[in-house]
Amino acid sequence: MTLTVEQIVAAQKANAETLFGLTTKAFEGIEKLVSLNLTASHAALTESAEHVQAALSVKDAQELMALQAAMFQPLAEKAAAFSRHVYEISTGVSSEFSKVAEAKTAEMQKGVSTLVETASKNAPAGSDTAVAFVKSAVTAANNAFESVQKAVKQATDVAEANITAATNTALNAAKTAAPAAKKRAS
Repeated sequence: MTLTVEQIVAAQKANAETLFGLTTKAFEGIEKLVSLNLTASHAALTESAEHVQAALSVKDAQELMALQAAMFQPLAEKAAAFSRHVYEISTGVSSEFSKVAEAKTAEMQKGVSTLVETASKNAPAGSDTAVAFVKSAVTAANNAFESVQKAVKQATDVAEANITAATNTALNAAKTAAPAAKKRAS
């Protein structure tokens, strides 16, 4: 099987389009992260100014402690929300990259299978054992790749569940700690 110039040019064009598409997705993810960071920084600056103004107007230590306790829970919730947004952006970009990788891998597997079939049809007499071995190796490689893909998907699902559980635990701890801190301040 020989490749024509047109086939090579088409393959290079497809690879360039894929590269530009992935680069665009990566930059979109970076833009989202920068926007999220700017928004979070602006909100933190505004809230800090408000908190300083409130702290300067307190009359005694108990009122200051109550003010600090009231700030703790919303701060923990905002930190958890920020982490969730970062995670969503990164998994979204990662998902796009995975889709492209899976599509390219499937395309490559199809090409290898076609090549093996063509080669087996044109194989000299008596090479049945070698052809069967090559087909078996290609099938084994495809199965191994599919197993790895499934394992990565399962690991990703477990990691996502763990992040969600950790975020919920942190939020619950913050909700519990804030009233306790208010109570001690009173």
